[in-house]
This record gives sequence, C-alpha cells and structure tokens, in this order.
Amino acid sequence: MTARWVLACLLAINIVLSPWAVEAGLGVNWGTVTTHRLPHDTIKQLLQDNGIKKVKIFDADPASMKALAGTGIEVMIAVPNDMLSAMNDHGVATKWVKENVTRYHSAGEVNIKYVGVGNEPFLKSYGSDFLNITFPALKNIQNALNEAGVGNTIKATIPFNADVYESPIYNPVPSAGKFRDDIADLMEQIVKFLSSNGAPIAVNIYPFLSLYQSASFPIDYAFFDGTNSPLLDNGIEYTNLFDANFDTLVSALDKVGFGHLPIMIGEIGWPTDGNANANVTLAERFYSGFLKRLAAKQGTPLRPNTDIDVYLFGLLDEDAKSVAPGDFERHWGIFTYDGQPKFPADLSGGGQMKALVGAKDVKYLTPKWCVLKPDADANGENVSTNVNFACAHADCTALGFGRSCGGLDPRGSISYAFNAYYQMKNQNDESCDFGGLATVSTQNISRGSCFFKLQIVPAPSSASNSFPWSHLLTLFLVIGIWMF
Repeated sequence: MTARWVLACLLAINIVLSPWAVEAGLGVNWGTVTTHRLPHDTIKQLLQDNGIKKVKIFDADPASMKALAGTGIEVMIAVPNDMLSAMNDHGVATKWVKENVTRYHSAGEVNIKYVGVGNEPFLKSYGSDFLNITFPALKNIQNALNEAGVGNTIKATIPFNADVYESPIYNPVPSAGKFRDDIADLMEQIVKFLSSNGAPIAVNIYPFLSLYQSASFPIDYAFFDGTNSPLLDNGIEYTNLFDANFDTLVSALDKVGFGHLPIMIGEIGWPTDGNANANVTLAERFYSGFLKRLAAKQGTPLRPNTDIDVYLFGLLDEDAKSVAPGDFERHWGIFTYDGQPKFPADLSGGGQMKALVGAKDVKYLTPKWCVLKPDADANGENVSTNVNFACAHADCTALGFGRSCGGLDPRGSISYAFNAYYQMKNQNDESCDFGGLATVSTQNISRGSCFFKLQIVPAPSSASNSFPWSHLLTLFLVIGIWMF
C-alpha cells in the first residue's frame, strides 16, 4: 500500500460531525433533481413504510415540508449555495428562519433538527466562490435561530466535502490528518463556533470515489468485509476506507482543540449505474456491511463503540443531475426513479438486511416505447446526430461499457436513447420521430439488466415546485431591507 494511494483514498471521501447531545441514527438524503417527481404523499408513505426516521433535504421546499408535517421524521433543511450571499445580511437570515423554520417548527408540524448552510461550499473545484460568505451566513442563521427561541433544539451547520481535511503527503495516515492549508484558519473558526453552539460539523464520505478515481485502488478497501492490505497507523490497523477517513477528520479536529466533537455523516452511499463499478451487486455489498456496522455501534478506531449519525445518499435516482463528476451521479438512489427498491436493506437502523417496501400506487404513462424503426439503417448518416440530440436532453447514462445497458447491440442502444427522450417528453407524439427513424411500439424491449424506462405520470405539484420560490422570497427580503 503506497503513501500516494492512501492519500488519494483519504481525500476521496465525505463525513459529518454532530453536536455534543446529538441523537445518532440513520437517515436519508431526499434529492429532487428529476424530470418527473413522485407525489410528495407517495414519498411520505415510502419513508414511513421503511421506518426512516431522519431526512435531509437540499432546500426548504414548502411541498416537501408539507409532506413531512405530522410524521415525526427528523428533518434537516438547507440554505442553497446561491443564497449564501443573501444570508450575510442578518435581517435576511432572520426572515428566512421565520419563513422556513419557525413557521413549521413552532406549530409542531415539522420536526426540524438542523439547518444546512450551503452544500460543500469549500469544494476545491469551487475555488474561492463561497469562502468569504459561508461562515457569516452560518453565524447569522444560528443567531437567528437563537433569537427565535429555537436555537437549543435546532442547530445550523455546514455540510462539507471531505477535501476540507487531508493528511500530509509524506505521512498519509489518519493520525496525520489536518485541515487543508488554504482554509485551516477559517475551519478552526467555524469548528469553534459550531462547538460553542452545540452544533455538528457535517462532511460527506464516498468510498466509491476512491475506486472511481484510481485504477490501482484495492477494491476490498472500499467495503467492510476485510482486506489483505490493511493500513497501519501507530499500531492501529485500518481495514476499510471509511474508518481511515473518519479518523483523519478526528485527528484534524484534535489538532485545533476539538477532537471530541461528535461526527455526523451527511452523505454516504454507492451508485448502481453509470460506471463499471457502479452496480447493484457492489451497492448491496457496501450497504450491507455499512448498515450492520452502524447497527452494532462499532464506531472507528479513534471513536470506538460510537453511535454515528448518518444520512445515506440517497433516497431516489435523480435523472436530471449534472454528470460533470461522472455519469453515476444520476444513480445514487436506494430506490429507483419510481420508488422501487434495488436491493435488500434495513433503513430503520436495525442492521438486518430485508426486503424494502416500494412506493405504492405509482401511476405510469401509457405502456408504450419509442424505438428505432425495423427498416431503419442503424448506420445511417443521421442516426448519430439524433442519438446525440436525445442523450443531450435525456438520461442515457446506462449506456456504455460495464453499465446496465452496455451489452445492447447498436440498434438497441439507439432505441434506448430515443425512448429516454420520448419518456422525458411525456410521450409526446412529436418526440418520437427523429427524422423519420423512430416509431412508437407497445412492446417493452427491456432485456436482462437493461431497463427501458416507462416514465411516471408527473406529480401535479411538479411544475409549481420546480421554481425556487424560496429564492424569490429572499430577493424580496433583500429589496425590502434595502428600501427601508
């Protein structure tokens, strides 16, 4: 095991820290970057049927909050990155808290536990975009919560990417963990503020990314069933990447005087398509090992016998997410786009792998698919142009080597692309033409692991929920404060 490899491992993961009195447990991230959303009531039932007691969302969408009202499910809402600048104004932050937190919490409707301020705002790829505005936003949100009288039960934190901490290049072991040099002073200030308010620090961990980023990565080290190449650190043996990354963060915290700050995992999971190592078999292996460890409260070498607060990523596949990090981005769901389980798990936190309960009463579009015409030339000069058009607008990430539809012949791949666009367009007749190459068929040509999607009927609220009304509210607040 080389020093370079271990360093790459440690930098490719993500975690989250919780406050001193945090009640640990298992939750899920509920993302909604999809072309067709399941009805919120369907999601509510899905969560309840599977014993999910904690949910993290990426905004404070009123429809989502309404669905979670009265369930008792613990909720973490969020201030998106594009609202961080506005939250640097204390008045705006105060009104945001009133509109998105106390409005629901004071009435006893939604069990809000945390407010995430931004989402991985210090990610290296963002440069300095959010470096100077995130901490002021955090302070304003927490102070607004305190002033509203809910600060004792609702805490503000920042969900970080794991690249905020690292091991020195020449000693890449967990005990050498420290915060990134360019943000070390800022991170120390943030950690001190979180501790003083009894709030968690949140970081996201993804062992899959180590496997994705390095061909030499030992695959067994991403899981929890043992490895032939454990990492030794001052007599401690690390047999999986999660423990090593987690304890690297513990060491980084210890170096700034907060080594006992509890840790919450904001995101962790394994995708099931879009890459050769993103499949149901490996996802089930990962979740089986991880969930059993959580249930056993095993902790890590530097935090043994610890019950860790965790949010799995994620609840459903999201077919409209950016694929800039990789095609797997659209396949993180424990459930498929239509709420059907991919593999056994225990989301109630008991650690016993069992069949999950799928979404009920899902309404689908008419059973028909768009395919390449039988007499069409698959090698015709316009085929590639039309396939590129379809895949530029719809989700074709299942196509490719080692993926669920990677074994299709050329005609099958073309049909897959055409159908993806057709379903995304709600089976509009004009969307299955492609220069006369396509036709509508009532025969489902799904084969093996390759599923030709039949899209769900769009939820009535999808159109209204697609607009960021909370962003508009913030704009009004800023204008109002400026005027008066």
